[in-house]
Amino acid sequence: MSSTSTVQSLIRDLIAHGVTDAVLAPGSRSGPLALGLHAADQQGLIRLHVRVDEREAAFLALGLANASRRLVPVITTSGTAVANLHPAMLEALHANVPVLAITADRPGRLRGTGANQTTEQREIFPGVPTVSEPVGIDGPAHLNLELDEPLIEPTEWDFSFDPAPIERINGQTLVESFDEALRTVVVAGDDARQPARILAEAAGFPLLAEPTSGARNGDNALIAYRLLLGHSPLAEQIERVVSFGHTTLSRPVTQLLSRTDIEIVHVGDQSTFPVPAGKNVTFVSDVVADPDDPAWLSSWLEADRAATAAIDGVLDGTTPYDLARTINQAVPAEGLLFVGSSNPIRDLDLVARPYPVGERRLIIGNRGLAGIDGTLSTAIGAALARESSRAIAYVGDLTFLHGSNGLLIGPDEPRPDLTIVVASDDGGSIFSTLEQGAPEYADAFERVYATPTGADIGSLCRGYGVPHRTVSIAEVAAALDEPASGIRVLEVPVDRLGRQDLATRIDAAVRAAVRL
Repeated sequence: MSSTSTVQSLIRDLIAHGVTDAVLAPGSRSGPLALGLHAADQQGLIRLHVRVDEREAAFLALGLANASRRLVPVITTSGTAVANLHPAMLEALHANVPVLAITADRPGRLRGTGANQTTEQREIFPGVPTVSEPVGIDGPAHLNLELDEPLIEPTEWDFSFDPAPIERINGQTLVESFDEALRTVVVAGDDARQPARILAEAAGFPLLAEPTSGARNGDNALIAYRLLLGHSPLAEQIERVVSFGHTTLSRPVTQLLSRTDIEIVHVGDQSTFPVPAGKNVTFVSDVVADPDDPAWLSSWLEADRAATAAIDGVLDGTTPYDLARTINQAVPAEGLLFVGSSNPIRDLDLVARPYPVGERRLIIGNRGLAGIDGTLSTAIGAALARESSRAIAYVGDLTFLHGSNGLLIGPDEPRPDLTIVVASDDGGSIFSTLEQGAPEYADAFERVYATPTGADIGSLCRGYGVPHRTVSIAEVAAALDEPASGIRVLEVPVDRLGRQDLATRIDAAVRAAVRL
């Protein structure tokens, strides 16, 4: 079969299996793929996105796939282009996002020779399954396509096919049903979604939900749960934990799930459980429970109100937590918020009020491996994949600079309406709240942890042709409420040097409020 025929068959299979978007990085060996996808785009069958940077192309596909819950292929030529997909494929692997890396390759007979751009790329993504066709893929996968010359031939691109039912095999499941009343909390990590909230409300359990869980809504969701775990006497009374999703944000939650003296039930398997599971941990596919002691939930809600009031008493409208709270409030029903790793997601976690149920906000981030790379492209992909009333990305300045090439978008490419809010403190302020932020490491801290750059974000945006302006925390709400089209950047200066002191004061205030 010629390279053109192989590509035509592959694209036909992609369309048949529900692919609606594809991301392409240019190259020679992938030439027939480029022409075929362009034809599919012209025929209205696949929306094509072209990027010149393979790493950003892969993260764009990640965002498209994450927000749409559909398989999204990213296509590259051979050689180092393939290796640039690796960070996004790792994130897709650990977050179970259906990104299909389609990598053009030289014919097998050239492997192991000095042929140009020829390397061993068949299993270049450890842990990511390799496939020979885009069938039955529900997570990340790699399809390595050996294409021989002639690569480019005149052809009539025809992607018609006869629809056929897609068979899905359901494996055996284990549903846990509680027949013993224990003091229980529900933990909802990344991508836990609504089953965590539904269980908590049905049984009357307090809900400890991370912002990207998809479950931080309703009446049982707590706000300051990570500080309550550290300071409230209620934490010592927990007898059972039900865990959903992939928890990644806070040490208190990780410590809770590490306990061996309580019953822990995790909806999922070890791949989404944050510590090696002990004998007290049961992996299941679902949980059902009858209503529990209402006094248990009331005690947690009362403690959360006290803790939240204590936090509010420390904040003065000029802190990074005030910025996070403002952004959380600015996401309307049907809105999208993409949150960067490091401080933004943790600041949001401490102050974000739960949303009402049923308003379909989507709050997501790259929490599989929680890196900062590719964040802008992932956010752009998410905004492209989901029609929303307002799309916001909330990132730190180092995250923005690290992924700034995500703003390199050709004039003919689809662009979403997306406002990128940059918490700009000229460095990695998260480290000041960790052990290395202690005074004894002060001599090394600025250079090897804080890593200030002095970069001019406004000039960088102008170079990419992206609108930029600097606003204060007090001006953010009004700026986000403005009608906006296309991609724009709001840079918000925040204080980095006071982060450790602020965290200490919040901690002390909550401890005093809940220990009474």
